[in-house]
Amino acid sequence: MSNEFLLSAIIFLPTVGALVLSIMDGGAEKALRKIGYFTTAATFALTLVLLAEFDSSVSGMQMEVKAEWIKNWNVNYQLGVDGISLTLVLLTGLVCFLAMLASDSIKKDIKGYLILFLLLETGMLGVFLSLDFFLFYVFWEVMLLPMYFLIGIWGGPRREYAAMKFFLYTLVGSVLMLIALLMFYFGSATTTSPGSFDLLHLARIGQGKVPGLVFSETLQMTAFVLLFIGFAIKVPVVPFHTWLPDAHVEAPTPISMILAGVLLKMGGYGILRIAFPICPQGAQWASYVLVFLGVLSIIYGAFAAMAQTDFKRLVAYSSVSHMGYVLLGIAVWKLSEGKTVGAEYWKMGMNGAMFQMLAHGISSAGMFFMVGVIYDRVHHRDVNKFGGLMGLMPLYGGLAVGIFFAGLGLPGLCGFIGEVFTVLSAWNYHPIMAIISASGVILTAGYILWTIQRVFLGPEYKGPHPEAITPILPREAFIGFVLLGFAILLGVYPESMFGLMRESINQLVNDLVKVDMSSLAGVNTLLKR
Repeated sequence: MSNEFLLSAIIFLPTVGALVLSIMDGGAEKALRKIGYFTTAATFALTLVLLAEFDSSVSGMQMEVKAEWIKNWNVNYQLGVDGISLTLVLLTGLVCFLAMLASDSIKKDIKGYLILFLLLETGMLGVFLSLDFFLFYVFWEVMLLPMYFLIGIWGGPRREYAAMKFFLYTLVGSVLMLIALLMFYFGSATTTSPGSFDLLHLARIGQGKVPGLVFSETLQMTAFVLLFIGFAIKVPVVPFHTWLPDAHVEAPTPISMILAGVLLKMGGYGILRIAFPICPQGAQWASYVLVFLGVLSIIYGAFAAMAQTDFKRLVAYSSVSHMGYVLLGIAVWKLSEGKTVGAEYWKMGMNGAMFQMLAHGISSAGMFFMVGVIYDRVHHRDVNKFGGLMGLMPLYGGLAVGIFFAGLGLPGLCGFIGEVFTVLSAWNYHPIMAIISASGVILTAGYILWTIQRVFLGPEYKGPHPEAITPILPREAFIGFVLLGFAILLGVYPESMFGLMRESINQLVNDLVKVDMSSLAGVNTLLKR
């Protein structure tokens, strides 16, 4: 299978499925659903083919595809994959397939729902595989509209408000990203050639590897702030997070799975793929603020989750807390007299941040699915009105507790590895930051265990519709078993993912360490004083 076909097929197979659905009879619900199942399953299968052909010993881009798209502006259809993007492509394929299986709970306008679902998958995969900034931006925008309609049409009672809030926040981030994109384009132009959207070429310019062409320190700082805000909204980082709880609460269960499992990772990926490589001086200049925001997100998200009585909103705030570890691990770049201190610790933080994104993609998708299973039966999410579900639904209770333990960070499950690596790397940056971030693990254990006690243990269920509490369906059990199985696999054998992404992450760190930071030599004296 050729590189051109494989990468393009992974991105556009869901679009082909959407086109097939568009010409089918909207009343043929079973046939429509089968097309949706087949398309997401085939896309996931193609990501496994990509995994089989990927060489994990190579740190650079593989299977690159480049063809002219808009010649006058030097815009190319440019794709490629490395260890960073491959793991997120695999996660996207898996979560979308499971979310499609979970979509049996959707009963209204199935045809429209499935078409938007598949277009959303194309947008997400395109973001992870694009190597042209303009193409990246197009796929980023492609993702926006389907998610807006999926929340606004199939969501809960306040769906219009939640969808509009999601749209506006994401649109603001997109505009800021567009400004940075234009800055790079015109900044990379010469008297003999137009500017470039090539992410790899822009990174070389930002790192001072292109003779006679460099992004100024002011440009890098300005562009980094614009990019960071745009990506931080998606992560989400406090204080740019307020759209997330509303979107999660109102979104239907399968869309909540995708929102937490994949969309939040697009923000972290953008920081790793674009903001840091192209604007290293801006990244180092802002490192203290980034570390502070990461730690703030960890603690704030945990306390906010502890205060919730809505089951779904509780899980949403837990995502804010867990994604704080991602930003923390990425940002612990310590500089002293213009030179990086403890590069190996920064590599540990970067690898931990990437692993945390994958682990959170599994555990958060699982937690939202488990909330959706019980909500479909009793039609409420008040944590204080549950109780005793372990006795009423033992298989559901066992799967749910296992997945929630993965989110808690229990050793042997996926959530543990990334959190430990990022906290350890933060110690090299500043011990106080490491201690505060480590306390987030304790807070997480507190609200997860308290939730388990109130929902699954304790007194007999006294909420509404007790007659609707029936055993978990085979389809629901399959989704739960798959997610719990991957949570155990990543927890017991983390090398399955570290082995794929380590070389690419380490190469990124090595490239940034070599950048001349002499002009920023005094920027890290703040905390020493």
